[in-house]
Amino acid sequence: MSVETLAVAVLTTGGTIDKVYFDATSEFSVGASVVDDLLKAAHVDAPYRVVEVLRKDSLEIDDEDRARIATAVAACAERCVIVTHGTDTMTTTGAWLTAIEGKTIVLTGALSPARFAKSDATFNVGMAFAAVQTLAVGVYIVMNGQVFESGQVQKDSQNNVFVRC
Repeated sequence: MSVETLAVAVLTTGGTIDKVYFDATSEFSVGASVVDDLLKAAHVDAPYRVVEVLRKDSLEIDDEDRARIATAVAACAERCVIVTHGTDTMTTTGAWLTAIEGKTIVLTGALSPARFAKSDATFNVGMAFAAVQTLAVGVYIVMNGQVFESGQVQKDSQNNVFVRC
């Protein structure tokens, strides 16, 4: 039995995964995406492409932005699509994407910036990359070592984890 390697589109929208800390202002800002660097460092050999859609904190993403994300996902030639997204409103965007048919869509992000040594970003992106190639068509959220169906997950901000609801 052979396993087909599927091409993967990775759409970046910002969020904590891409935040940069500026010492001069003691604030975080969303910088250029590091997702391609994470995949290269992991020696990912499956075909993929990275496309920046937005560069925003998820608390700043509005319905116009969600429509833009949905349009970008729907326009992808690839069936497998990963969306990196801030964790605070990831589930809201996931709900918007459920109307897209014929694609496996996985949203993921990080609870601390990928540029930090002790970030969950590398693990989450790697798990999302594997999951998007093996899951059935639909919308999923991959965080904390788990795969959740969209609409059946929420962020527990007090404990900084995603849980089934």
